[in-house]
Amino acid sequence: MADTTEASQTLSREEVAGELEALANELRGDTDITVAVGNKSVALAPRDSIDYDIEVSEREPMLGDKRESVSIDLHWKAEE
Repeated sequence: MADTTEASQTLSREEVAGELEALANELRGDTDITVAVGNKSVALAPRDSIDYDIEVSEREPMLGDKRESVSIDLHWKAEE
């Protein structure tokens, strides 16, 4: 069974930095972490080694506005 919790919102740059700092602070140390997702919290148990992927995308379509994005993906094999 796979559970997914998602949230999308528009924040200021400062607020986004705060959210990323909160996640970084959770990852420090060797205990379980709690990740805020919208108005929920999800408890996770990351391992000592985490796969880290980052992707930057820049799109300039023929019509419309230029779009830029950064995607960060963290994943690890859960302990059984």
